[in-house]
Amino acid sequence: MRILIVSDTHRNDRNLREVLEKVAPVDMLIHCGDTEGSEYYIEQIAGCPVHIVAGNNDFFTDMPREEEFMVGDYKVWLTHGHQYYVYMGNDAIKEEARARGANIVMYGHTHRPLIDQAKTVYDVTTVNPGSISYPRQEGRRPSYVIMEVDRFGKAHYHLNYL
Repeated sequence: MRILIVSDTHRNDRNLREVLEKVAPVDMLIHCGDTEGSEYYIEQIAGCPVHIVAGNNDFFTDMPREEEFMVGDYKVWLTHGHQYYVYMGNDAIKEEARARGANIVMYGHTHRPLIDQAKTVYDVTTVNPGSISYPRQEGRRPSYVIMEVDRFGKAHYHLNYL
């Protein structure tokens, strides 16, 4: 299974279209929030099942603020992250993920990519794809993550830049 993980497009979907063409086919698209009204367009162009949550800039939307779902044997908790102090690090969001019984938490908000893979079976993997439209990390390159679940059910994460 191949999953494209993006965040913080802020209604600038040009790079997302480019990435979808580049990495196709994907089995699922996960968007960690701040679509600013383009969620229906994103669902249209994805060509696969889509999970999108509302971010702090997604006003007047009926999108969920958080979502929990399974990817293979992994319980994923999807949130934008702005309510979990993610600018201060990922400790608070990992604690919340543990409390929810999640193996993986995916979030955005910081516009800075991060993959912090679980070191033990009791730990939580955190995935922030950064922003595909408005990056803030050094070098400011648009980023996204490809998650692949291999035939043994193990997840592998690949941080990519445009």
